[in-house]
Amino acid sequence: MRVEGEARVCNESGLHARPCHAMVAMALEHTSGLRVRCGELEVSGKSILELMTLGAEKGTKLQFCAEGPDAEALVAGLVSLVESGFAGVS
Repeated sequence: MRVEGEARVCNESGLHARPCHAMVAMALEHTSGLRVRCGELEVSGKSILELMTLGAEKGTKLQFCAEGPDAEALVAGLVSLVESGFAGVS
């Protein structure tokens, strides 16, 4: 199953190390593959270093594309995480 979704980064500091870590941790809990797009760049959602190269600042739109048996849950979780401003992540 292939599922796509998107969310805007709303936390003040954007997509820095801790939010990237939270996204990767969530992605690694799922078996589905994950790609994350920001503008013209697309990277693996299971690599903290690749996510950090996106340089996503507050207001930037992230697009998620997951493929696999739990893709729907993965995308829903990521959209919720990003839209919450990475609540609970310092």
